[in-house]
Amino acid sequence: MTINNLKPGEKAAIVGFNGDLQLQARLVEMGLLPGIEIRLVKAAPLSGPVELKVRDYYISIRRKDAGKIQVAPL
Repeated sequence: MTINNLKPGEKAAIVGFNGDLQLQARLVEMGLLPGIEIRLVKAAPLSGPVELKVRDYYISIRRKDAGKIQVAPL
């Protein structure tokens, strides 16, 4: 399951990443680490970015990148 499978308001824990090391490094720098709880705040229409709440801050990432983040629902 990936972030793209979540509905707005749903929470999940990050399990791992599918993708190259450059993407993984960028996501880790933004605070998206395995074991961290996230909440999908909203997803823009037409394959636009998704907004996530991570700890006490909000980030937006491309939907393509969100599809490479494996999560487990809480």
